[in-house]
Amino acid sequence: MTIRLESAVKKRLDRLSAATNRSKSFLAAEAIREYISTNEWQIQEIRAAIAEADAGDFASDADVKALTDKWDGHSD
Repeated sequence: MTIRLESAVKKRLDRLSAATNRSKSFLAAEAIREYISTNEWQIQEIRAAIAEADAGDFASDADVKALTDKWDGHSD
């Protein structure tokens, strides 16, 4: 697999590689693993939320008010 990087990104990768004593390939593979994990999680959560919405599973007005009051420090 070949990756083309902008010059500035390549220089940053070079510096990080030297500073961490890790190869550029190792750092690139680690970055790709993290990117994939984050995006897989995000897509899974979005799909779950859509399924809940399609099932009509919404918070009531009282639930939303209780949550906002909690974060605002109000207690009615």
